[in-house]
Amino acid sequence: MRPQPARFLRTLLLFAFFSPLVPFSAAAQTAPTPSRITQAVDEANLSVLKGNTYYLARAKYDRGAAPSSLPMARMLLVLQRSPQQESALEQLLDQQQDQSSPNYHQWLTPQQFGQQFGPSDQDIQKITSWLQSHGFQVAPISNGRTIIEFSGTAGQVQEAFHTAIHKYSVPTKAGTVEDHWANSTDPSIPAALAPVVAGINTLHNFPRKPMHVVSGVFKKNRTTGETKPVNPDFTFTCGTNPNTNQPVSCYGLGPYDFATIYNVLPLWNGTPAPVIDGTGETIAIIGESDVDMKDIENFRSLFGLPANDPVVVLDGPDPGVVPGDETESDLDLEWSGAIAKGATIKFVTSATTNTTLGVDLSAQYAVDNNVAPVISESYGICELGLGTAGNQFYNAVWQQAAAQGITAMVSAGDSGSAGCDSQDNQSPAPAEYGLQINGFSSTPYNVSVGGTDFNDLSNPTTYWSSTNNATTQLSAKSYIPEVPWNDSCTSQALVFYGYPSNALENCNDGVLETVNVFTVGGAGGKSACTTNDGQDVSSCSGGYAKPSWQAGTGVPSDGKRDVPDISFFASAGFYTGSFYIVCEADITDGAYCDQDPQNFDFLAVGGTSASSPSFAGIMALVNQKTASRQGNANYVLYKLAAQSGASCTSSGTPASTCIFYDITTGTNAMPCDDTAPVPVNCGSPAGEFDLTLEFAAAHFNAPSLMKGCDRWCIIPPVC
Repeated sequence: MRPQPARFLRTLLLFAFFSPLVPFSAAAQTAPTPSRITQAVDEANLSVLKGNTYYLARAKYDRGAAPSSLPMARMLLVLQRSPQQESALEQLLDQQQDQSSPNYHQWLTPQQFGQQFGPSDQDIQKITSWLQSHGFQVAPISNGRTIIEFSGTAGQVQEAFHTAIHKYSVPTKAGTVEDHWANSTDPSIPAALAPVVAGINTLHNFPRKPMHVVSGVFKKNRTTGETKPVNPDFTFTCGTNPNTNQPVSCYGLGPYDFATIYNVLPLWNGTPAPVIDGTGETIAIIGESDVDMKDIENFRSLFGLPANDPVVVLDGPDPGVVPGDETESDLDLEWSGAIAKGATIKFVTSATTNTTLGVDLSAQYAVDNNVAPVISESYGICELGLGTAGNQFYNAVWQQAAAQGITAMVSAGDSGSAGCDSQDNQSPAPAEYGLQINGFSSTPYNVSVGGTDFNDLSNPTTYWSSTNNATTQLSAKSYIPEVPWNDSCTSQALVFYGYPSNALENCNDGVLETVNVFTVGGAGGKSACTTNDGQDVSSCSGGYAKPSWQAGTGVPSDGKRDVPDISFFASAGFYTGSFYIVCEADITDGAYCDQDPQNFDFLAVGGTSASSPSFAGIMALVNQKTASRQGNANYVLYKLAAQSGASCTSSGTPASTCIFYDITTGTNAMPCDDTAPVPVNCGSPAGEFDLTLEFAAAHFNAPSLMKGCDRWCIIPPVC
């Protein structure tokens, strides 16, 4: 879905209308689950688990087999439901969101979920015994009976699953080389186990992408509000218009700016009463690194937020501080708490092993232990990169979350329409893998949160004050019109800098080629690759079917799940100079952002990694207002979308009936190399670089799906 920025108070109050108070309860118990493993386990009769090989584990990067003693810890065997269980679960999920059903908001516990929708005790015992027969150490099965965690060595993996673990040295677009372990072929299991076993997540340690983009280190004067780049990563940030030689201002976004732009301030102020600030609510943030808690403390102090340290929930060995991942976690922890400033933030973090990614372990733990009614994950990889088993894993995790009443927010991604390509700043770096979306975010059971940019280049002083509030650092004046976040050569912002409106011409411009032929922007598109070989775009098939709730004006008639569902500001300031402020002393030369009485040093960050935890904060406020978990909020969000009028565009004067603003101009098309041997989803040759065009019109420029909100109401007739 195209970006749909929400202004929050109306959304919250309408959630209250759609969500009458219902106590947390459990659905009725069901009969014992029949066993599906009916044959004897025969090691000579094997079934290949297709789509369980990572797409960068290629022969050209192969550096040979791993030592047989290489530790392979915390592998996740993904289990699958019977067709009858799947049908019953889908029915329950719909009933939990249907006010006329006795199951409305009757959420399950993880244990109840496992009893109703997991494999039988006998099936679990047979799988566990088989793993142990090959020498693996097996952890207790997950509460929801969707995962069996086991550990061993590379030699044991090869003996049991008939695939060798190899070392792969993969060059990056930044010019470095990264070494990773991964299985060289799809694993196999005895065919008798296949009715219950979907695959393994994972047999590699290629990282998931943190969905943030760093634009550099900045310094801001507390009194004047002047923001200066200390070490900018982007050419355009706070720089000079190359065609007019006029300076471009920077406007770092703080919590009170966000609250002003998206109308959260009345809730914080208790107008109308009571005060809604997240007090009594809990948000879980998914991570795979430690953080310096002083960064979060200084962020809150800097912006006049009450002291409120996150609670660390460690799953397994301590991961330590991981560069890059610490930035992601700082961003998520600071900004989820910036919106729900009174909420408890639980930081669920796990160490990545040689075979399993920390964020996957953390997501599974947070859901399976019911850590919080709101979860935000700001990582991802495209559906192709996840492989068949990886897609099944996240589908199962968010499915269980929805049944438990958990609202899971997931970043839509930062690579525009080219979800498999890296949001890398080294130009030229055109798309190689065609149209893809984030598989973490594409399931029908999570809220996919996309990204916008502010459309204020021509008149920034209309929306930003030249000075800051001394306590809160507030400088935003009001809502700011938005466009799709797009930092590539296809961005409409280039017109402001004197370039043509023809994106293809700009992408083939000799100067811009060295600046912004890359894939950076708010992701979006349709699910089309949930079944694949994990290697080749041509193997893509499947894709999630269109959910029943995903209907309305502007929803593509493609029969598939489309993302994102809702969007907020996510720019890193490449063109507009607006970005999120993040405190991280490890990046700002050891300087904590609030220690200088005259200036503060900070990291300028963007990406849907920022919009997802921000919306998690909003959902915590919704839960506080309604005194109830919401589960999959898309059921209500799309109903609210239907109440907005056609005049609710982000570029015009907002109408009093608006719930969401509609973004009608802009694109998430990305440059791609049409001279490649097999260009994927690239246009006709018209120069060195072309565009991945499919979602440019269908996704963003069609009539509105959802519209951002202006003011708020309590009962629908007012709206």
